[in-house]
Amino acid sequence: MEQRWSIRLIRFAAIFGFIGTFIGSQMSGSMDYSLRPIHAHILLVGWLSVFAWGIFYKVYRVRLKKLVSIHSILAMCGALGLTAGMWMYNINPFNLGETFVTILYIVGGSLLLLAFLLFIVVTFAIEQDKK
Repeated sequence: MEQRWSIRLIRFAAIFGFIGTFIGSQMSGSMDYSLRPIHAHILLVGWLSVFAWGIFYKVYRVRLKKLVSIHSILAMCGALGLTAGMWMYNINPFNLGETFVTILYIVGGSLLLLAFLLFIVVTFAIEQDKK
């Protein structure tokens, strides 16, 4: 279970890493740094945190297997929801209603917060080596 979610999280993080660095390159080339907060959250949440969780699941075995799936889904939905919500809240390229965009932003952030909270539980549910 952990191995399957590990590679999924790492692949998901790799996509965020590319998007984040692409936005950074665009900002640098155009000298327009208005997307700085979005760029930072994409790299910190989408790349760094999700990648770290993927590595954790590669290294450790978790006793409560269901938590791995729940945490991973929350992490991916939260990272995507927060960063997409932040982007739409700041740019709103599709002229969506302010209420919808705010809800997406808040729900994404809340899911991500739950993922971090659940990860704390997961770290206490790892299988210990018997020496």
